[in-house]
Amino acid sequence: MANILVVDDEMGIRELLNEILSDEGHVVYSAENAHQARTIRDQLLPDLVLLDIWMPDTDGVTLLKEWSKAGKLTMPVVMMSGHATIDTAVEATRIGACNFLEKPIALQKLLKTVAQALEKAPTKEITYPNSSDHKKVPSLESVASQANTTAMFNQAYINKTMSGQDVSLSQISLAEGGAEHSYELSPGHFELPLREARDIFEKAYFEYHLKKTGGSMTKVSEHTGLERTHLYRKLKALGIDVRKSASNANQ
Repeated sequence: MANILVVDDEMGIRELLNEILSDEGHVVYSAENAHQARTIRDQLLPDLVLLDIWMPDTDGVTLLKEWSKAGKLTMPVVMMSGHATIDTAVEATRIGACNFLEKPIALQKLLKTVAQALEKAPTKEITYPNSSDHKKVPSLESVASQANTTAMFNQAYINKTMSGQDVSLSQISLAEGGAEHSYELSPGHFELPLREARDIFEKAYFEYHLKKTGGSMTKVSEHTGLERTHLYRKLKALGIDVRKSASNANQ
């Protein structure tokens, strides 16, 4: 699963790509102009950007140049257009785009291009404060193990909070194998790739609010500010069973 930013001024294109890519298990963020794209890119660090060339305020090629000059072209970018010339496509590739999709976008072409772009994505490095060390992203096994431990922490925090207990985030007792273990947050939890850490937090966040609201999608939608369709897709992408969460909340 990857976090993909779709930048296009046409609502229909954004909704179509959102639906297709969400069904493939990806988390999709949408921007209708360069301003929104800049904000989402800086805050969420997407794994891939699908960028329309022709937009009313700042065109896609100009935005691509801007990211390239600022050292922000740290993710693969696929350009999209229904009117671009060969010269435009060549220029975008020279600047740093990894591929080009012609509109109307064919389903299989889209999926193949996205898969290829994600395969070519550079390995992300993590810089630690006050240190010259640069470590590669942990292995899948390491990530899975750490994610499982952090998920246990999140669930313990949720359980204690929902029961009205005053609990500190710095230390939680986790029940593991029938025994209580003292668990403290450590720098290791901040070593996960951002998307992995974000998924862990978001899963705990939505499960918390589903439990708090008795499984009410309407209340969760209102509280989080997510439109219901987007919320359903988000929960599905995070592996949250809405019916199960509602059932547990009512027990």
